[in-house]
Amino acid sequence: MHPSATPTGRPRPAAGHPDVLVIGGGVIGLVTAWRAAGRGLRVAVADPAPGGGAASVAAGMLAAVTELHYGEETLLGLNLASARRYPAFTRELEEASGQETGYRPCGTLAVALDADDRAHLRELHALQVRSGLDSQWLTGRECRRLEPMLAPGVRGGLRVDGDHQVDPRRLASALLTACERAGVVFHRAWAERLLVAGGRAAGAELAGGTRVAAGQVVLAGGSRSGRLAGVPEAVLPPVRPVKGQVLRLRLPDALPGGQAFLSRTVRAVVRGNPVYLVPRESGELVLGATSEELGWDTTVTAGGVYELLRDAHELIPGITELPLTECRAELRPGSPDNAPLLGPTELPGLHLATGHFRNGVLLTPVTGDVLAEVLATGAVPEAARPFSPARFSPADRGAARARTLEEQPV
Repeated sequence: MHPSATPTGRPRPAAGHPDVLVIGGGVIGLVTAWRAAGRGLRVAVADPAPGGGAASVAAGMLAAVTELHYGEETLLGLNLASARRYPAFTRELEEASGQETGYRPCGTLAVALDADDRAHLRELHALQVRSGLDSQWLTGRECRRLEPMLAPGVRGGLRVDGDHQVDPRRLASALLTACERAGVVFHRAWAERLLVAGGRAAGAELAGGTRVAAGQVVLAGGSRSGRLAGVPEAVLPPVRPVKGQVLRLRLPDALPGGQAFLSRTVRAVVRGNPVYLVPRESGELVLGATSEELGWDTTVTAGGVYELLRDAHELIPGITELPLTECRAELRPGSPDNAPLLGPTELPGLHLATGHFRNGVLLTPVTGDVLAEVLATGAVPEAARPFSPARFSPADRGAARARTLEEQPV
């Protein structure tokens, strides 16, 4: 290969400039940068605080099965593909970074507290079975045998051993270190404007006026992705911020008899509100999550904290005895169909990796693989084709644009 060409055969940008500029340093931007660097590309990332973003408050559930929703069967395929990658992905990342990711194949138990919730869970189980998924129906007594801390009123549940967990903060830290070791350059400032030259994306202007030229650009800015100046209206990603509040508590070392407080992720719908509890091996219990369409607001509210604790207490009464160590809120990037936007746009050189909504952590491995393939070869893997940015109409983009401009981000 000629030294002035990238692995794709395209001409390299001028000396000192990256082949790829990734805008956004959350887990999606970092995995894209790491995988692209592994394909021989020179990569830079623009983000004032890489390793942060929505994943910093995410629970890290790898719940392709229990997160299944009606009408999302296509997304299910991508979720399952990414879930299958996780064991090998985390082993490789831990070796590359020298850090643990908190990956834990603990399984998930989804339970019902009343007759209506039980009927809903039965319908979900039928959908899972029709979709060929491994999900086992349990009686309330069988659920409590698995997790003795559950409330006596639990009516039944679904045991899904294939839905696992990872610690998103450790994951982000490991990705950041792996990127640094792979030679990724970090510009610790936010990109304010996309640079376009010769009819293609050519880099970005950062806060403070610094310009970073690049052969290709990946917009992976989470909920901010729809706000980048300079992106033509026809390719602007229709993403919006969706607020989630999450609590962290400290688990006891052990209960009498050596029983763990929780041995696996437990989730339920209480009075119509979804709630989940994710026990970490580190002794942390993550409790979430609200889903609020409130623009760019990231305020932790007394009402949000109260509702989470109230619903969790009905599920597991003993939770009110645990120390509360953190209350946080962050913004997930939602899209019109709750699925990600992956791959090239109609503007040559500009690619999207955003709109992952509640599946950002789950989809981290497959997103990195997809974007690295696109950047290195120009080919879009088959699994990602249903999630092309081109699937949205101008009306979708216009509506999303109006919503993201309602308020300035905090």
